[in-house]
Amino acid sequence: MMVYKHMGMRRQCISFFAAVFLFLVAAAGRAVPSTDTAGFDENYYVEWGNDHVLSLNQGREIQLSMDKSSGSGFGSKQRYGSGFFEMRIKLLGNDSAGVVTTFYLTSHEGKHDEVDLEFLGNREGKPIALQTNVFSNGQGNREQRILLWFDPTADFHSYKLLWNQHHIVFYVDDTPIRVFKNNTEIGVKYPSQPMQIEASLWNGDSWATDGGQTKTNWSFAPFKAHYRGFDVHGCVGAAANCHSSSFWWNDVKYWQLDESQQKAYDVVKRKYMNYDYCKDTRRYPNPPPECLVA
Repeated sequence: MMVYKHMGMRRQCISFFAAVFLFLVAAAGRAVPSTDTAGFDENYYVEWGNDHVLSLNQGREIQLSMDKSSGSGFGSKQRYGSGFFEMRIKLLGNDSAGVVTTFYLTSHEGKHDEVDLEFLGNREGKPIALQTNVFSNGQGNREQRILLWFDPTADFHSYKLLWNQHHIVFYVDDTPIRVFKNNTEIGVKYPSQPMQIEASLWNGDSWATDGGQTKTNWSFAPFKAHYRGFDVHGCVGAAANCHSSSFWWNDVKYWQLDESQQKAYDVVKRKYMNYDYCKDTRRYPNPPPECLVA
């Protein structure tokens, strides 16, 4: 009887410490486990345009489509306070003027935070621009645009966002194309709200191509974009609870670009960037403060 009594007490202690551990994990934010084979339904759901979303390859690939009646989009089931977010995308070919394909993070409460990757369609044979933007505390208008050094309609490429308490890095495959640093010490708001991962295909011909002068050619509809890679490396919860170094993307090695990444980033800025809000003196006679620091 004493043996069973001690075993019962031991089980109670284990249960108690397990409960405490789970409580601490929940309070500090929790990492979402991921695999390279995650199906769409594990981490995402269709947000809008249900009849314009097609699941392929047993849920390992999603096709978004757009015609005159509707576009389409999906979002993550969770909201994250930090992480490394990746999506493999194959853009629509042919004439895609006016069509916007996106992969981004966005909050849904108060003055919103947002981190955007937006592909701006173009007439067939003309380059597709990749526009990035950062909203913090409701303030955006931080656009940069690059022209990709490959055809994004020919195959899938990886588009990635690293977000920790030090900076946000935008990647195309393994090449950094933008860095937005945490400059709160000089009064620049930094995204700090939990954000949902979203992706969409929608009609932006009022602004997306040649400032809205080139309109969508609906004879090419339906327009289709393909997404793969639905695993998520992210901390669920408030950003303030997601700064732990136990999450690999918060490790000191990810606080800044390494030497080779910095060189690649410099090449992108020199050769492929064709718009930078920091250099738009007509729009900003006095550059925003984040533009004045290295």
